Amino acid sequence: FAVRHRVDEIVVEDGRAVGVRGATLVPCDLDRGVSSPREETGTFEFRGGAVLVSSGGIGGNPDLVRRYWPSDRLGDAPGDLILGVPEHVDGRMLEISGTAGANLINRDRMWHYTEGVANFAPIWPSHAIRIIPGPSTLWLDATGARMPVPLFPGFHTTASVEAIRRTGYDHSWFILDSAIAEKEFVLSGSEQNPEMTDKVVKKFLSRAKKGLPPSVGEFAEKGVDWVVADSLEELVTGMNELVREGEPELEVEKVREFVLAMDGQMDNPFAKDAQVQAIHNSRRVLTDKLTRIAKPHKLLADSGVGSGSAAGSGGPLIAVKVHLMTRKTLGGIETTLDSQCLRPDGEPFPGLYAAGEVAGFGGGGVHGYNSLEGTFLGGCIFSGMKAGRAMAREV
Repeated sequence: FAVRHRVDEIVVEDGRAVGVRGATLVPCDLDRGVSSPREETGTFEFRGGAVLVSSGGIGGNPDLVRRYWPSDRLGDAPGDLILGVPEHVDGRMLEISGTAGANLINRDRMWHYTEGVANFAPIWPSHAIRIIPGPSTLWLDATGARMPVPLFPGFHTTASVEAIRRTGYDHSWFILDSAIAEKEFVLSGSEQNPEMTDKVVKKFLSRAKKGLPPSVGEFAEKGVDWVVADSLEELVTGMNELVREGEPELEVEKVREFVLAMDGQMDNPFAKDAQVQAIHNSRRVLTDKLTRIAKPHKLLADSGVGSGSAAGSGGPLIAVKVHLMTRKTLGGIETTLDSQCLRPDGEPFPGLYAAGEVAGFGGGGVHGYNSLEGTFLGGCIFSGMKAGRAMAREV
C-alpha cells in the first residue's frame, strides 16, 4: 500500500501495461470529513507483471455524472446532486484507462437514489445518507403532488428518479409520523446502524421496541432536511422553510388532500388505495410485521372531510426533504470474462485488468440499465476473483 500516491498515468510499453506513474502528495493527518490537500511533493513510478484497475465509479464527481446522465431515459440531468460516495470516487482512473487505450462502454448506465439527506456528521465532504424506507410513508414530489402508482417508497429506484426529474426539480418529500419512522426508517451506512453492525442480538431486537432508533432520532433532531411537528399546518410551514430559491412552496390544503385520501383507506380491509394494499401485503411476512413494517394507522387524529390537522396516534408528524443522491456506476471499462481490459477494436489489452465498479461490476456493464440493491458486491468479488486468477497465470 502506498498512501498519498495519486496515479496519473498507466505505463504502456510495446502495447502492454507494465506499471503506473503519478505524483506523491503532501502528508496529511486531517480529521475525516475534510478534503485532503492535493499539493504535490514529487513523482513515483511502480512497475509489475500486470496492472489491475479497481478504483470505483464516478459518483463522487457530480460534473461527470451530469456529463453522462441518460437524459433520454431519466430526464434532464439534475442541477443539484448530493454525494452518496466519497469524493475520491471521481472517475479519474476511467479517463486515465481510456487514455491508455482501454475501451469505455455504457457510460450512461448509472444507479442513483432518490432518498438522500444531508449528514449532520459527515465522514467526507458533501457526505449524504440514504434513507431506506418502508411502504407506509406518503411520498410527494416537489410540487406537493403524490408520486405516481406504483412508485411508493423503496419500490423502483430508477423509475422514481425519472418521475422526480420529469417534475423539473431534484427533490421530493416524505411525510410520515414517529410510529412509521421508528419501524420503517433505516439509514444506509455502518455508523447509522449500530444495532446491526455491532452484531449484538439484544441491540438488533431493540428495533422492535417503541421509540425512534438512536440514529434516526439524531437525524430528526439535527438533520437540516427534517421537520417534526404536531399539526399538518405546522409541518407544511416547516417544509416551506426548507424550500430554496426557484423551488415551489407547498400548499397545506393540497398536502392535506393527499394525507386524508390515504388516511381514509387505513381502516378499510378492502382498501382500494394501491399503497395501502402494499402495506397490508408487506405485513403478511411475519418478520417484517414484527420488526420492519408499522401497524397501519392514520397520520391525522381527525380525518373527516374538511378537517384533519393534529397528529394522530402515531405521534408527531415528520417531513423529510429527500434529494437525488449519487451512488453506483453501472458502465465502465469493457473486459473479457477474465476481467482483462479490451481495446476499442475488441482485442485484449495485454497486462491490463479491471474489476469492480470501474468495470461496471463486471465486463463493462453486467447489470444493464437497472439493478437490484444488494447485487453489486457480488460483481465486485467475482470480477476481482477472475482478474486475480488470470493475472496469476500471466505473471
